[in-house]
Amino acid sequence: MFHHRKGLVEGWEQIATEHIGAWSAFSPDERDELAGIADWMLRHKHWEAANHFELNDDIVTTISLLAAVLILGLDTDYYRDVSAIIVYPTTILSHGVYAGPVRGTVTDGVVPVLGEAHGQRGALLLAWDDVLHAAQNPGHGRNVVFHEFAHKLDLLDGVTDGTPPLEFKEQLARWVEVCTEAYAALREGAHRPPLDAYGGTSVAEFFAVATEAFFDAPVKLEEHEHDLFEVLRGFYKQDPAERARR
Repeated sequence: MFHHRKGLVEGWEQIATEHIGAWSAFSPDERDELAGIADWMLRHKHWEAANHFELNDDIVTTISLLAAVLILGLDTDYYRDVSAIIVYPTTILSHGVYAGPVRGTVTDGVVPVLGEAHGQRGALLLAWDDVLHAAQNPGHGRNVVFHEFAHKLDLLDGVTDGTPPLEFKEQLARWVEVCTEAYAALREGAHRPPLDAYGGTSVAEFFAVATEAFFDAPVKLEEHEHDLFEVLRGFYKQDPAERARR
């Protein structure tokens, strides 16, 4: 059953400190802003547990605060198409046709996934054990919450083309130039840490993977993929590398 929840619980900061490894990097002002966004998400979005799982304060607080990170420099309107967050206890077994292990092939059947973002006003699915592991162990460029919410940003214009809504025309040309180069390299099997090779699957996955790296391994991304870091910083209007060094 879908339901609206109350906002952030009183002990939310304790939960953030215990569950989000990078929490101390945020300034007091940023933490207040993240709390405001998370509170809005908890009050305005549907939250649901799947497979006889039960949502508790730790789960919804951690997920809503992590999701808030992406739009810290933007505003809540960017999440207008997130209708529901459905949390599974562990890996989701998804039925359908997916890209196969060899490029250009597809596989039909049950595929284990850690998260999914459905189009238009569709729901967003997350596996809690993976969410928690990534949140507590940042720095690897992997975070399923960042990944799936990035898909929702990509979908805002109705197409999954790896390009979120950009403010200025000149931003778009640079975006396409930088992202095309890095995406093509991943498709060819180049090793581009901290970008996960999965980013070479499609342009939509490239944007989601780049977003994960931008927020979860920002110093590494800035060092190894400076141009990509710059275009992401331009869109997200924040600098996680500077924050991490602080």
